[in-house]
Amino acid sequence: MALEQLERLKRDLRKASVTLSDEEARFLVDAYYTMQEDRKRADNQVRALGENGEPHLVLQWLADQNRMMENQIKAALDVYSASRPIGEWARGICGIGPVIAAGLMAHIDITRAPTVGHIWRYAGLDPTVRWEKGKVRPWNARLKTLCWKIGESFVKVSGRDDDIYGKVYLERKALEIQRNDDGEFADQAAKKLEDYSIGKTTEAYQWYSNGKLPPAHIHARAKRYAVKLFLSHWHEVAYREHYGEAPPAPYPIAHLGHAHKIAVPA
Repeated sequence: MALEQLERLKRDLRKASVTLSDEEARFLVDAYYTMQEDRKRADNQVRALGENGEPHLVLQWLADQNRMMENQIKAALDVYSASRPIGEWARGICGIGPVIAAGLMAHIDITRAPTVGHIWRYAGLDPTVRWEKGKVRPWNARLKTLCWKIGESFVKVSGRDDDIYGKVYLERKALEIQRNDDGEFADQAAKKLEDYSIGKTTEAYQWYSNGKLPPAHIHARAKRYAVKLFLSHWHEVAYREHYGEAPPAPYPIAHLGHAHKIAVPA
C-alpha cells in the first residue's frame, strides 16, 4: 500500500508541475539548492561520525529525507522546464540540467529583454553596472547565483566530448592568461588596488601590485565569458520562440562592424 501511495503522489506531482507558476518555480529552485546543501552537510557529518564509531541514525535519516525532497523537487522542475521549447533547448546543453533550465525560465522574462544585454545586466554580468552604497541592488541576486552555478558546471564538463561552453571557457582562459602575461590588464589591476582593500600579505595583492590579475580573477573572467555567450544563445532561442523572428543583432555586430557571431547550438 505504501508503494501505491508513493506512485500516486508521484503522478499527482507530475500533474501539478505542469501548472507551476514562475514564482513557484523560483521558490522551488531556491529550495532545491538549500536542501542540497543541507543534505551534503548531513552526509559529511554522518561520514565523520561513522569513521569515529559514533551513533548517527538520526542524521542519516535527515540526510535521506533531504535527498528524497531534492529528488521530488527536481522531478517537478523537470516537468516545468520541459514544458517550453526554450527549456528543452537548454536541457540539451551539456552542463545544464532541469533545475538550472527551470531557474532561467522562471527568472527571465523575454518580453522585458529586447537584447541579451538586458539579461546580462539583470544577472549582474555587466561590469559597467555598480551597486552604489545606499542604492537598491541593480541586479537579481538569485539569478546571479544561478549564473555562477552555470559557470561552475561548464568548468566541470569541459573535458566531455559533447561539451560546448566548457571548451569556450578553456579557450577564453588560455587567451586571458596570454593577455595577462603581456601586461594588458595592468590598468585593471591598478584599479582593483585603488577600489578595494586587499591585504598586502595575500597572494592576490602580489599579483595586482605587479600589474597582473591573479589566477582566480582570470578563472572568473573566462567563466563569465562562457556564461554570457550561453545567455546570448538562450536569449536568441527564447526570442524566436516568443516573437517568431530573430532578435536584433548584438550591438558590436550591428553598430561596430564586428562580423563574427557564434551560432546557437542546435
